[in-house]
Amino acid sequence: MQPRIPRQQGRELPEQGVPRADADAGLGPGLAAVVAGARRRAVRDGDRQIDTAHLLHSLLEHDTEVRAALGEGPVMARLLGYLVQRSIGYGLRWQGAVEDSGGVPVVAGVAGFSPLAAGCMERARERAARNGTGTASGTDLLAAIAADPQARAVEVLGRAGIDAGELLTRLETPSSR
Repeated sequence: MQPRIPRQQGRELPEQGVPRADADAGLGPGLAAVVAGARRRAVRDGDRQIDTAHLLHSLLEHDTEVRAALGEGPVMARLLGYLVQRSIGYGLRWQGAVEDSGGVPVVAGVAGFSPLAAGCMERARERAARNGTGTASGTDLLAAIAADPQARAVEVLGRAGIDAGELLTRLETPSSR
């Protein structure tokens, strides 16, 4: 059975001039599992595209370093609560809408990452390259998501009581790399 949200192939959409990188290129095995989990979650939720909230939810499921960076206790419980509510159709609802920060044209009818999530994936790869690790990790992706105030995941973090700016500062300190 073919997935409803297929992997994006490395190509450029000529009508838009928007480069589309293969979603799994430059990802470590852990982050590839995160992307696969986010893809399954988007399909299960009936969403047209994988957005940053899908990625955040999958990061929490698959990456112990991301969970450690976000902390424990009531804040983590609230964060998971918002993400679970969304996945079962309650609480924060964005189904049917495309996550877009306005920086990349929206391409109707194309499955895969939302424009904003695709940008976060690329920034995670760039962060990994800057840090000399070669492949992007979960904390690279979390930092890329936290850096974009338009990300749905940033809204979820804020509602759970996690300041994205403070999180990004913690992730950028040398001791957390």
